[in-house]
Amino acid sequence: MSSSTEVIAEVRPSRERQWSLWAGQIAAIMRLEVRKNFIGKRAILIYLLAAVPILLMAALSAEISWQQSRNSNIGEVNIIFANLYEGLILRTIVFFGCAWIFMNVFRGEVVDRSLHYYFLSPLRREVLVCGKYLSGLVASMVLFGISTAGSLLFLYIGLGSAGRSYFADGPGKSQAIAYLGITALGCVGYGAAFLVIGLFFRNPIIPALVAYGWESINFLLPPVLKKISVIHYLHSLSPVPVPEGPFAMVAEPTPAYLSIPGLLIVTAVVLALASFQIRRMEIKYGGE
Repeated sequence: MSSSTEVIAEVRPSRERQWSLWAGQIAAIMRLEVRKNFIGKRAILIYLLAAVPILLMAALSAEISWQQSRNSNIGEVNIIFANLYEGLILRTIVFFGCAWIFMNVFRGEVVDRSLHYYFLSPLRREVLVCGKYLSGLVASMVLFGISTAGSLLFLYIGLGSAGRSYFADGPGKSQAIAYLGITALGCVGYGAAFLVIGLFFRNPIIPALVAYGWESINFLLPPVLKKISVIHYLHSLSPVPVPEGPFAMVAEPTPAYLSIPGLLIVTAVVLALASFQIRRMEIKYGGE
């Protein structure tokens, strides 16, 4: 009995050291990859994408101020922003931004002929997937979070004192937090999907366009098929309801207590699939 206890005592620190080693490797990969995502040659497109909603909202804010309708159109402006947010930020900026960031975390390394440096390092490939995914998540959440926050800032500036009061004393603050949370969840879901696409397909553009088409026609799908998408759950979380259009198939929004855990669980499953795929991956630079 005592000998078995000693064996367990010897194994347990080893496992703890192993987890500590993996955590340190993930942190090191994140630091390296985050710098690439923010200052690499592929980062310019992401900065331009993130700036588009801010510039459009700045123009809308100037128009609202010029018309001197600050005190009577808060509800109308909220509806306008909700439609712009879902149509422009979520369905376009976050979608294509995550496609560019996450498909390149591995495919970009193959194109640059640098992935073998990671494969020759003494680390598990699952750790590599985790570190690269988290680095992409940091970059996308920061950039598109700033894009969302900047758009909201110009919205409230355009509303003048009514906007400041709506944010400080009304529901504006909770709406802003909700929009930022939806943006973050969009990066989580789309990021995992595009990371897997980048691993499974040599030319990921076609699968990405197919995914965009599926997300775009989500409002036309039957309720069962609507749930096989990221945008359905993000749409369900919107603090300001956005009509899907006269031709939409009516479906009950998925409650937040199901939407958020559901997206996180699906993301974990997709990352497990990516980890399985990368263990079987062989580098063939000649075909790129």
